[in-house]
Amino acid sequence: MQTTYDLVAFAVGYLLGSIPFGIIITRLAGTQDIRAIGSGSIGATNVLRTGRKGLAAATLIADVLKGAVAVLAMAWWCGQDHGQDCGLIAGLGAFLGHLFPIWLKFKGGKGIATGLGILLAVSWQAAIAVMLIWLVIAAASRYSSVASLIASTAAPVLLWFIGTPSQALLFLVLGLLAFVMHRSNIARLWHGTEGKIGQKA
Repeated sequence: MQTTYDLVAFAVGYLLGSIPFGIIITRLAGTQDIRAIGSGSIGATNVLRTGRKGLAAATLIADVLKGAVAVLAMAWWCGQDHGQDCGLIAGLGAFLGHLFPIWLKFKGGKGIATGLGILLAVSWQAAIAVMLIWLVIAAASRYSSVASLIASTAAPVLLWFIGTPSQALLFLVLGLLAFVMHRSNIARLWHGTEGKIGQKA
């Protein structure tokens, strides 16, 4: 029975995570296809490169919410005995859905905002700490990618001390995936060609 719950939780999480809010919001606003600018990602940082801060903020909020809703909804649905594990599985599904959405030929975003939503649902204390780390690094470096990678590294460490081993393990996996998805950003940082926060495409 638990296997059925886990499979449903993963599937629901994946479908929620795969909703490409960056594309939906920018298309409704009549802007250019964000996949053709900047990094080609569907996330808020790339939406910001259109020069529309409101659209970027809306994308950020929507991507955070889909991660949080996936965890909380599936944790509630699975019940008290299996809720935490179900929520973590749904969170993994949501993260993978954002990275590899079926609707976009499995070419999605980098997962940072969705990962933050998952973290908020898992541990709001760790989420606040990670957000502060991101803000400090972003303000100092002006590189969203650098802030995101450092914050992704901090999340499993924080959860190891204030959360549970299963939560820390999930965010270790998500952090590794984030590094893989940021490989082009890492290459641009190495060559000094990475775009800074707020820089228009």
